[in-house]
Formats: sequence, structure tokens, C-alpha cells
Amino acid sequence: MTVRSSLLALFFLIVVAPVCWGLGYAFAYSVGWAGLLSHGFTLEHWRRVLVENEVLPSVAYSLALATVTVALTITLALGIALTFRESAARGLLSDALHFPLALPPTVAALFMFQMLSGAGLLSRVAFHLGLESEPRDFPSLVFDAPGFGIVTTHLLLAVPFFALLYAQLYENEKLDELTSLARTLGAGRVACLRRVILPLLLRRSLANLSLFFVGVLGSFEIPSLVGAQSPRMISVLTRQKFALFDLSEKPQAYIIAVLYSLLALSLISLTLRRREVVHVA
Repeated sequence: MTVRSSLLALFFLIVVAPVCWGLGYAFAYSVGWAGLLSHGFTLEHWRRVLVENEVLPSVAYSLALATVTVALTITLALGIALTFRESAARGLLSDALHFPLALPPTVAALFMFQMLSGAGLLSRVAFHLGLESEPRDFPSLVFDAPGFGIVTTHLLLAVPFFALLYAQLYENEKLDELTSLARTLGAGRVACLRRVILPLLLRRSLANLSLFFVGVLGSFEIPSLVGAQSPRMISVLTRQKFALFDLSEKPQAYIIAVLYSLLALSLISLTLRRREVVHVA
């Protein structure tokens, strides 16, 4: 057996096999083949998930928040990287962008709670500036249905990372030289941005963006600390169904876990497929 085959076998045993076993057990639990209350094959739990107005709206809500978060992250990170390209790659701005990367999600969520809650720092500043009569008049931007606190916390953690990534990619891909070449061929500044810079940066960061989307979709600490109880992110809903004393709810929790896993695996597969197509082209 070659070294490569040994490494692949080790990867399968450590990474692939546990994931497949977990998905298999979750599916078996959801159809009555496993669990404390299993009585044979049944699709009743799946019927309840599809009929009851709770799980699918949670999945849609999570997808919407993840999409908005990734879109805002791309926009802000590209804006920082392209506007302050040299200082973002090295210098004081680069050092400042590295600081949020050291924050755990729980700490970041607590920080945003202290900033955005009705009695938080922004509320107190607005009160002292005379913008409101009482601190409680400030609209609470956490525990809100639009998910402002969730999105803002993810942006705090993700925008610095992607700004540093895009600044580094700009140098590694020699985009200054490619842009100069495009300008000599008659392309304007906007055309260079739309047809040279943005496509290349986005293509090179596609895998990172896909993993970030999956991470936001399934994150638990941030939505549990600053997210609303209704609607709920898919991770919070899953945890709550697992924690209930009613054992009949646990198959639904496994169904949600299976749905999230299928979404994540589908997105990662599409990303890998897209990268192969781009490479071949």
C-alpha cells in the first residue's frame, strides 16, 4: 500500500466514516429504525416536519440570513481590500484586521449584545447626545426577527478575514499587471473591475465562501445568544427539540440535522464541481 493510499484510508476512517455513521443513525432514528420509541419503519415524523409550520420556515430563515451575511461580507471585504489594498496587506490596517480573528463566536456575540441591546453602549451614547429621551427608547437590535444581531456578529468575525484574503489574493494573482494589460487593450476602470478583478477574486475565494455559508447556516452560539426565538435558526431549533422532555420530538431533531447535512454536502459538492469546471476551462 502506497503512502497516498494509507493517508486516504486514514482520512476515511477519521473524517468520512464518522460523518456517514452519524447521518445513517440520524436517518434511522427519523424513520423509526432506532431510538427509544422505535417501533419499525414509519414516515410519520417526516410527515409532521413537512406539514407543521415550524421546521421548513426555520430552514428558509436560516438560508436567508446566511445568504445576506455572505453577500454583505463579500461587499464589505472587497471594499476594504480594494480601497486600502496596500495597508490591508501589510501595515496598521492589517494589524487591526487581525484582531477580530482572535475572538471566539461566543465572545463576539456577547460583545454585540453589549453594543446593540436596548441598554447597550449605542443606546447610552444616543441618550447622552440627546437623540432619545430615555435609553430604553433605543430600538433593540438583538433578539430581533430580521436577525440584525446575528448578521452583524458574523460580519464582525468574517469581514476582516475576507478583507485580508482578498488583499493577499490581489498581490498573489498580480492583478496590477493584469489590470494594466487590460487598460492597454482599451478597457476602462469599471470594465477592469467587473471583468478582471472581481471575477478572479471571487473565483479564488469560492471554497472559502461556501464553507463560510455552511458555517453561518449551522452556527449555534451566535443565534442562541443574540437571535430571536421566533423565527429560530435551524441550529437553535434542533437543539431545543433535542433538549425537550417529549421523546416524540427527538426524531424531528434528527430530521433537521439530516436536512442541514444534505444542504451542506450539496453546497460543498457544487463548489468542488464548479472549481473543476473552472480548472478545465
